[in-house]
Amino acid sequence: MTVNSFGKNQDLCLPNELSPFLLEYRGGAKNKKKKSPDGTSQHAGIIGGKEVEAHSRPYMAYLKIQVSNKTDTTTYSCGGFLIRPDAVLSAAHCVDKKGKVNITVILGAHNINFQERSQQRVRVVRWVIHPKYCPAGYKNDIVLLKLKKKAKINKNVQLISLPRHNERVTEGTECEVAGWGWTSRTGHPSDVMMEVEQEVQSEEPCQLLFDNYQRQSMICVGDEYSKKGDSGGPLVCNKKAHGIVSHGLESRLFPKVFTRVSYFEPWIRQQLRRFALQELPASPSSQ
Repeated sequence: MTVNSFGKNQDLCLPNELSPFLLEYRGGAKNKKKKSPDGTSQHAGIIGGKEVEAHSRPYMAYLKIQVSNKTDTTTYSCGGFLIRPDAVLSAAHCVDKKGKVNITVILGAHNINFQERSQQRVRVVRWVIHPKYCPAGYKNDIVLLKLKKKAKINKNVQLISLPRHNERVTEGTECEVAGWGWTSRTGHPSDVMMEVEQEVQSEEPCQLLFDNYQRQSMICVGDEYSKKGDSGGPLVCNKKAHGIVSHGLESRLFPKVFTRVSYFEPWIRQQLRRFALQELPASPSSQ
């Protein structure tokens, strides 16, 4: 029996044949692709995107995730977004790692490789993964991160609104995804923030392609003209963060599956209250 850090039985999870959009650095060197056990390749991407005006997406967060074990240290990067001065939302698979995990959030960044004056670097002191998160199939792929100190809200660092509980975006809605991932299938990660346009699809394409697709908690996004974004980054529709970049099939660029934020709104609200009361259990890395 497999049990996650929240004591939940994961035996019901199906074998994983999907690919998260995750960027990996091992021992400080950038690895373009990470092979999954089934031979698929996992990599991040703002493929087909364009550079945004500097600091025009002030809610964006860059997650630097260091995972250490007895033999080496691997650094991953993911996207995220600021929903409260001390809280960032992202994808659970970004932080669900074996070993000691340390996370730093960088806010107010445009060029992530420069220490811009606008940047705020804040350590994450704890995080909570949804208790029903399942790595196989990326069910309930959402995590809330608690910052060590509150971000200073200014023109370069701001919050983004969330949708109401079960508020849905309709098929055909044009949305955006920003981040710092690969700019092409064979290229290098972008230093500056990029953005791609994404169109919300009907549920049918994702139901046909993904055995674990769940209509209530996932959004089907993308067409043959759109590309993909960074794991954990927000799908912004009508100025609200409706989705979180989750996973797709390595063999094709579309469609992609996003975590549906509105479905988890009550859970998010509950965790924020616990953050305020400091009632959360310690994160796995500090146990």
